[in-house]
Amino acid sequence: MSLIPWLRWNEAPTRLSSRSPAEMVLETLMMELVGQMRETERQQRERNSAVRKVCTGVDYSWLASTPHPTYDLSPSEQLQLEDVCTKIHPSYCGPAILRFRQLLAEREPAVQEVSRLFRSALQEVLEHMRQEEELQRLTRQWGAWPRARGGLAPFRARA
Repeated sequence: MSLIPWLRWNEAPTRLSSRSPAEMVLETLMMELVGQMRETERQQRERNSAVRKVCTGVDYSWLASTPHPTYDLSPSEQLQLEDVCTKIHPSYCGPAILRFRQLLAEREPAVQEVSRLFRSALQEVLEHMRQEEELQRLTRQWGAWPRARGGLAPFRARA
């Protein structure tokens, strides 16, 4: 007797999401941006704290915690980024995130620069998508051409 049905009694029944793939891509990419902005902000605070410790020779961070200012995107910038995200095909969501993380690792940007790097990563992915679509279109065009003209039969007859 299998115990698998008994082990799955507390799992929620699986159901399909009511959101479209484009909405899921948008949400995933924007969550990645916000997460990377928070991480960049945290790293920047740590670097500033380390510099302060070296300069003063004393660590007063335990004494009082100051509220950390957070960087937020302006509404217009967020709308522009969301517009670019909606153009990303779901199969390119992963490569877009990987390229964004690669750019962040290469540059170690300030928090204000993260959204610019995100936009450039998305633009690179969109350009790659366009190139692949053009390549597929040309492949279909040239793949159909010889069959429409009878293939290479006329050339073989001459030889």
